[in-house]
Amino acid sequence: MVDEYVEPLGRRIVIRKDESKHQTRGGIVLPDQAEIPTITGRVVEISVELQNDPDFPVRKYDKVLFHPKDAIPVDFEPDNLLYVVDADNVVAVFRRAEHRRPPSEEDTDEVDEWSARDDWDDLED
Repeated sequence: MVDEYVEPLGRRIVIRKDESKHQTRGGIVLPDQAEIPTITGRVVEISVELQNDPDFPVRKYDKVLFHPKDAIPVDFEPDNLLYVVDADNVVAVFRRAEHRRPPSEEDTDEVDEWSARDDWDDLED
């Protein structure tokens, strides 16, 4: 048995589209024809070119928002909606907010020292 996978070429990624919503946040169940289009998904594969690009912030398994107009559907796995998407059509990456540490005294002293220098420079002019 040979395992197959989709390898994107150029500046492309493969995204597994999230399932379309059939219910609003408020709990209202929508009929099938009123389905809310979903343009979010998880990155399944990234081309080698993009993996080697330190300026491209998307990594495998990231949740992304993408523009579906030029996305190419891939009929590869049953019950999975895979799309090959150009990197330029990925418009956002969902990130979790990291808790920032409160500034330490060393950080505050450094800021105060620089602020004092700026004030001193202003007085000399």
